[in-house]
Amino acid sequence: MSGLEQVAAAPSANGTGPPARPADREVVLEMSHLSVDYGLGPTALHAVVDANLTLHKGEVLGLAGESGSGKSTLVYGATRLLREPGVVAGGEVLLASRSGAAGARMDLLKASERQLRAIRWSDISIVLQSALNALNPVVPIGKEFDDILRAHSRLSRKERRAKAEKLLSMVGIPPARLGDHPHELSGGQRQRVMIALALALEPQVVIMDEPTTALDVVTQREILEELVGLRDELGFALLFITHDLSLLIELADEIAVMYAGRIVERAPAAALYRAPRHPYTLGLLHSFPPLHGEVGPMTGIPGSPPDLAAVPSGCAFHPRCPYALERCARQVPLLGELEGSGREVACFLHGGELSVPVELAVS
Repeated sequence: MSGLEQVAAAPSANGTGPPARPADREVVLEMSHLSVDYGLGPTALHAVVDANLTLHKGEVLGLAGESGSGKSTLVYGATRLLREPGVVAGGEVLLASRSGAAGARMDLLKASERQLRAIRWSDISIVLQSALNALNPVVPIGKEFDDILRAHSRLSRKERRAKAEKLLSMVGIPPARLGDHPHELSGGQRQRVMIALALALEPQVVIMDEPTTALDVVTQREILEELVGLRDELGFALLFITHDLSLLIELADEIAVMYAGRIVERAPAAALYRAPRHPYTLGLLHSFPPLHGEVGPMTGIPGSPPDLAAVPSGCAFHPRCPYALERCARQVPLLGELEGSGREVACFLHGGELSVPVELAVS
């Protein structure tokens, strides 16, 4: 199938991905119409625009896109970790509460500092991009575990030590390394320590912001396999952020693709891999070599992501898109569901209120 056929073809009658999950899956994290700016007033840069994401219990949701697409800004804004001049311009972020009434959800954007301190680590935790920068360089890693467990539990010192040893063993590090400082560990070990810290209080939501970017492919594989095993064992939901779409194809249940601050496609991982609907997603998939089949050229995506201070009018991707229509430079395509497919795309090559027939797109 050609590239244009892949992005313009309608979904098949029997679907392209795994069977749809039950509609009553428990939602543990929901971001609705989330927008994040850098700066205020008319000169503000719109880093995230009207983003909607839903994470279900036990699910792995992947968030993909090139550097500068808004992935990290989205999660830092959602978790109230964004530093100035970043500001959440609108939306809500609802986290399922384990301590309140059944079905109760807390809006993280309206929560007090006291409420945030109570739910961080215990209900939602995050693994940052660089473990070397995230860990305190002047204290042994055992103290990092002890600080978390002492602040959020009533365990004795001996019990905290035993729990820390168990957590390290769970991610494949000998408990004896609790006395080591971060610089005494390898990059892969430091990343495993960060994962163990994130799971210390068994949160229901874990966010990982490009946790394997600086690691070699063998270590990446080991960590991903551990993550899948831990998810199956502990039942947490995982939001995994990366620019490497090939990782998400294997790891995620569902994938959302971001470009210039907007989500441009969302679909089950298998469906997105077999039949990407947005030209940007197609370009990302063609940017890494296949492990099987015939050898072919890697076409990639021409050009560079736009400067947030000068985002192109209309569809932000149109200057780089080989299938751009005349209207793409004037109108912003809205993210909408492809009928009967359970997936969403923001592209004029597909049916919908703002789209054109496929035959016109091909001409």
